[in-house]
Amino acid sequence: QVQLVESGGGLVQAGGSLRLSCAASGNRIFITTMGWYRQAPGRQRELVAVITRSGSPNHADSVKGRFTVSRDNAKNTVYLQMNSLKDEDTAVYYCYARMIPNDYWGQGTQVTVSS
Repeated sequence: QVQLVESGGGLVQAGGSLRLSCAASGNRIFITTMGWYRQAPGRQRELVAVITRSGSPNHADSVKGRFTVSRDNAKNTVYLQMNSLKDEDTAVYYCYARMIPNDYWGQGTQVTVSS
């Protein structure tokens, strides 16, 4: 079992930056892929960025060049640095972790971008 605790969301003006963090905890955990998804009102949950244990990232086209996912395996923590935020980035951001064969989700953290 894996518990995920997110932090770092909030209200920011368009063009600003935020950094999200997500720490995983549990007994004898070995997480492969970690990352972030988001869900805006009235829309389906979508991939933002994920990163493998070896450090290979995959970013959604909509955030490439603005967001950067990273992780610290020793701390079982994944980060999302979000720069040049836009109105359309407003959503609840969910941390994701895969420990084979299961997927785990955080409770979500709200990111609101105001213009």
